[in-house]
Amino acid sequence: MFFRNLILATILAASSSAAHADGAVQKLMTPPDKARLERYDATRKEALQEAKTGLAREVAILDEVVAKQPMSFSDFDMTGNWQCRTIKAGGLGSLVVYDWFKCKVTDDGSGWMLEKISGSQRTKGRFYTDSDVRLIYLGSGYVSGEKPKAYGKGPATDQIGYAFRSGPASWRIEFPAPEYESKLDIIEFRR
Repeated sequence: MFFRNLILATILAASSSAAHADGAVQKLMTPPDKARLERYDATRKEALQEAKTGLAREVAILDEVVAKQPMSFSDFDMTGNWQCRTIKAGGLGSLVVYDWFKCKVTDDGSGWMLEKISGSQRTKGRFYTDSDVRLIYLGSGYVSGEKPKAYGKGPATDQIGYAFRSGPASWRIEFPAPEYESKLDIIEFRR
């Protein structure tokens, strides 16, 4: 009986820790960012539809990126240097695909952290597990030469998105309704 109660207590403690970990990101997200994620599917659909009127070469790039099915992050190590490019869909311009820049992912013991380290528009932030095939990114956008603000300092810099692994050495973050220019920003990563 003692061992059965001990096992039950261990299971309950483990499940409450998991629930606490899942709730941590919910407590960190700002109300406007929670709303962005709640509207993610509709925003994404609208942005991708608007992007279809872009240049054929760029539409082909976007179609290839978003067609890749999400894969598990469980056996994936994001740490290290990456090439990254931003794709802006919908909004002011129907579609813009930028050139490749440099990004870096580190692990400080609490999880993965991203920093875009070249180009004029940058981001710095942290990932949180949403599911086996999707992470939540909370970050801060800033301009080269400026010091990035912490997430939660205001809508002008706060960034939120879903990260999806798309291959053995590729992944992306999709930012619904970013503050500037587009309806959906996608940062694509490759090695």
